[in-house]
Amino acid sequence: MSEAAMSRDPPLPPGPIGGPGAWRGAGMAARRDWIHELDPAEIAEIEGAVRAHLAAGRSMAEIAPATFPLPTLAPRLAAILEELLHGRGFALLRGLPVERWTIAESAAAYLGIGAHLGSFRSQNAKGHLLGHVRDLGLDIRDPNVRYYQTSRALEYHTDSCDVVGLLCLRTAKRGGESRIVSSVTLHDEMLRRAPELWRALFNPFPVDRRGEVPPGMLPWFELPVFNWYAERLTTIYTGQYIRSAQANFPQARRLTEAEHAALDMLDALANEPALNLPMEFRPGDMQFLHNHQVLHSRGDFEDWPEPERRRHLLRLWLAPKQGRPLPPAFAQRYGSVTPGDRGGIVTRGTTLKFVLEPE
Repeated sequence: MSEAAMSRDPPLPPGPIGGPGAWRGAGMAARRDWIHELDPAEIAEIEGAVRAHLAAGRSMAEIAPATFPLPTLAPRLAAILEELLHGRGFALLRGLPVERWTIAESAAAYLGIGAHLGSFRSQNAKGHLLGHVRDLGLDIRDPNVRYYQTSRALEYHTDSCDVVGLLCLRTAKRGGESRIVSSVTLHDEMLRRAPELWRALFNPFPVDRRGEVPPGMLPWFELPVFNWYAERLTTIYTGQYIRSAQANFPQARRLTEAEHAALDMLDALANEPALNLPMEFRPGDMQFLHNHQVLHSRGDFEDWPEPERRRHLLRLWLAPKQGRPLPPAFAQRYGSVTPGDRGGIVTRGTTLKFVLEPE
């Protein structure tokens, strides 16, 4: 990014954003309206759709609302999607009986539910449309390894899609708790406490692609953390990869002292207990987050020694057709800004696929 480009004033909000997306963890922890328990009739409906899918011999790629009908649950999922996109930005669905299902049945159920929320997007250069969050014993010092492939803690961040979903199949022996925080609240707090650092987060930051480079692109992309566009605040943030871009790519723009301080303050605010919301997963829980207004993190965890008991989550990256307008610059990361057809990671060798085990 040239100095001339940096000198142009980006669009800025007129003041604090507020609204339903500006929640605080301490207040949200006292509520339970964000937890949606599946009732027996809904579970039976899901199981019937799974049985029909498997009996028909359809592939996972053929799962769609038309082929995986949920006449009772679909209206509820539509209301949850509305809350994700225009309300608090997160929801937890509880009660999938994964303990009595095979991995194929769990995957089909999860994909069927996800299909009613948006289209599936590739989560890595391998083209995985159904992701597996497991410790694969990889070394995070490898510049091509991503944190979700290890047992290391994840700092607060967003994923490169509109909506991210996680289905818990098995939990760790200890640790690995999910935490989320409203990026709208973080924005408003930074504006209130340190306006000069708040302003710095509207500058474009180089972000490491971790070796997943689309054709014709640099090994990093540049986007502001805070983006004010179409009268909405859209946040995209992975502090670990902003800092690794500084370490790994000398040719990437060097951050200013104020920008470093702004990142540090954003991380500190996200970790304030009054602001973030801890969320402990149970097997069968499905967490859905709107990346544009919610950051998420995970603690370190210790796994079970037995392979069949190890922590295992399924992940979806989704693009709802009702998604908000995004700044044109997001195309360098999202591939497109067209709602319903954007987000995900595609490189020259990517082949889209669904897999039932990590690879």
